[in-house]
Amino acid sequence: MSPIKILLVDDHEIFLDGLVTLLKSVPTFEIVGTATNRLEALQKIPQVDVDLILTDLSMPQMSGLELVKNVKRTYPKLKLLVLTMHDDRPTVSEIIMAEAEGYLLKNTSKKQIINAINKVHEGSTYYANEVMNIILNRMKQEQKEQVAAAVLTDRELEILRLIAEEKSSEEIADQLFISKRTVDTHRTNMLKKTEKSTVVGLLKYAVQCGLIAL
Repeated sequence: MSPIKILLVDDHEIFLDGLVTLLKSVPTFEIVGTATNRLEALQKIPQVDVDLILTDLSMPQMSGLELVKNVKRTYPKLKLLVLTMHDDRPTVSEIIMAEAEGYLLKNTSKKQIINAINKVHEGSTYYANEVMNIILNRMKQEQKEQVAAAVLTDRELEILRLIAEEKSSEEIADQLFISKRTVDTHRTNMLKKTEKSTVVGLLKYAVQCGLIAL
């Protein structure tokens, strides 16, 4: 069986050298090249026979995310595995949307990196447990937002966001061209629907459900 041909991309040369040493010790892997930035990586891809790119995200001359997008656009069959220290939700979401096959954190073990490379090369995806937790938590949050949004009407959500901006009932009424009594009625209905007894409790509920940001 021919070895898995890997191109490594990371701007930290000490880490890159360590990764080369680590992966060269695996008989079924072949390191066909290294790059320290996105542009260098894109130049090397057509020059070498490569099956999989293992890349960091934080790099000069455009990010690893741009590398993922470029590769997927130009070489759709080429596998991409991200190895980074970034574990924030926006970054994870962007990488998923860019269709990278895998996502690992740099504190992972040698065994997990090897396993991830093999899985991705075989046609599967591989996202570390920590990354999967971020994805699942985001899905749960989206479900909460959908349920919460379904509870309140569009007008109630509009008034709720104005309340969060510390506007009085009179100010809200003037802005929405409705009466103060109508604003107060909506406020009362929102408290009943969310089973809250105070406006502070209502705002806390809205923040937790992602309906508003304070």
